[in-house]
Amino acid sequence: MKITRIKIENFRGISKGEVFFTDHNVLVGDNNIGKSSVLEAIDLVLGPERLSRIAVIDEHDFYAGEYIDSEDNPKSIVVEVVVANLTEEQERYFKDHLEWWNEKTKTLLDNPPAEGTDDTAVSPALRVGFTGVYDDEEDDFQGSTYFLNPTTENGEHIKFSTQDKRMCGFLYLRTLRTGSRALSLERGSLLDIILKLQEKRLKIWEDVLSELRELPVADKSELGISDILSSVQESVKLFIPSDGADNPHIKVSDLTRENLRKTLTTFMDTGARKEDGTPYSAPVQHQGTGTINVLVLALLSLIAELKQNVIFAMEEPEIAIPPHTQKSIITNIIKKSTQAIFTSHSPYVLEEFDPKNIIVLKKEKGVLSGVPAEFTSIIKPKFYRMEFRTRFAEALLARRVLIAEGRTEYDAFRSATRRLNELHPDDFSTLDSLGVAIISADTDSQIAPMGELFKKLGKETFAVFDQQTNVTQKEDIVDKVLHPYESTYTSCEEMIITETNDDALKRFALSVVSDGDWPPHLISSTPTLATSITDIKVALRLYLPKAKGEGAVANLLEGCSKNEMSQFIVNTLTSIQEIIQPKKVEEVALVAEKSAIDASEVK
Repeated sequence: MKITRIKIENFRGISKGEVFFTDHNVLVGDNNIGKSSVLEAIDLVLGPERLSRIAVIDEHDFYAGEYIDSEDNPKSIVVEVVVANLTEEQERYFKDHLEWWNEKTKTLLDNPPAEGTDDTAVSPALRVGFTGVYDDEEDDFQGSTYFLNPTTENGEHIKFSTQDKRMCGFLYLRTLRTGSRALSLERGSLLDIILKLQEKRLKIWEDVLSELRELPVADKSELGISDILSSVQESVKLFIPSDGADNPHIKVSDLTRENLRKTLTTFMDTGARKEDGTPYSAPVQHQGTGTINVLVLALLSLIAELKQNVIFAMEEPEIAIPPHTQKSIITNIIKKSTQAIFTSHSPYVLEEFDPKNIIVLKKEKGVLSGVPAEFTSIIKPKFYRMEFRTRFAEALLARRVLIAEGRTEYDAFRSATRRLNELHPDDFSTLDSLGVAIISADTDSQIAPMGELFKKLGKETFAVFDQQTNVTQKEDIVDKVLHPYESTYTSCEEMIITETNDDALKRFALSVVSDGDWPPHLISSTPTLATSITDIKVALRLYLPKAKGEGAVANLLEGCSKNEMSQFIVNTLTSIQEIIQPKKVEEVALVAEKSAIDASEVK
């Protein structure tokens, strides 16, 4: 069984949404885009324990917090999930509710003829839903799950019960679900699920509760508590002359079975030793976060082995776990589940997925959609694999992408934005803080294809590139990239050498020599204090193109002030910031006034 489609209406930050799943998927996107909301919506429908919560939904689960419309009618949260690839056992169990899903067209067949179901892309499927509303009479929120096929004669649907959900095998692990919760005996905990799968019924409750009730607490006379309680008893009897309110004493607790389930805690050795050499144990929540997460994932693996047919949904498996363990976790969970759906901000997690299984979520005015991160044929698979972690992953996880023509532009803009922010934090934000990831296209012919790709994925795209002599190529870039910035120079190195302040260029050139980094093959052009600026520029024209891999341009800009930097770089970064964070009219006036004051002081 696997989830193939979800439709969502009026849930949290999603007014309307539709996302398609393949096999094992990872959801990516900016914060608050809806990744967790998609998993929560699935859990509302398929989670066996979800509806047993005291508050199934509340005011904040409705889009914009509006659960009543302008005419005082209740609004509804509606979720629909389609699951396909059913096992033979599931087909028999759900036989009265089956429909047919076409994997090619991503649609359900509408009353299919017999031959339609013979297509290899068509398989039996189950369509189930959740509806949540505000009940005015009860002054509370209600939620229910049901089969969407068939509809009864009075237009209602048959209940989708907890037992039905267990047959689907969905398990959702939230980020906030700590090891203490997973390793407790609370209903719905991972340990509780394992015990149910092994058909083990615990009969410890009465024994434990009886022992707790008999456990003496503060009954020693020297403590004085017994005397106080006796005084209270005598005072009570003045007003209630009966056999009640007798023999007051303190017990450990008034725990019930449910209290006990939540209270029982798993202890583990900490690695520390007491003075007598015995190991010291502490509650599992006192272990390191990474250890807790690995323990939880070990339980998940055990559940997968016991259940055989399980769909895992998991938020951010990378938290507090080193990269190699992240990759191991993903690999093992995928192997042991029929379907695994993750959310993640980790390039190490994304690296384990084929691009078509990375779903980039995008949302506009509350409408959510998901786009597979399939790369165009121009971006070669080998290049994608080699550069994924350092280039593509960061871009996939960002809201905006700045496509740099080559390595020099990449280094130049990455360094310049940090330097300007360091020198003028009130006027310049870093590209990182603006939600912009920089990616090198390696050549100007790749800019348009990358612009088209990232635009399709819902990213706001920017591009910086050299002066274009190919008119058609320039038109393609302008068409595919939302915000293109073309230099008036044929190379980035030439732009930087021409536009950077002479003193900064000389200072940089001499520092390269003093650090012993000036290349031997350019020994005849070695800059000195006596070298003219014209000759230094000639030497840098030879040096910079050969020193791309050493980050020479980045080193140059990191030593510049704003006034020493290339005007093209400063203007481009200013423009990008104004597009993302447009200044108010009042702020513009203040900036202009400040600039005028600065200019008069210089005079």
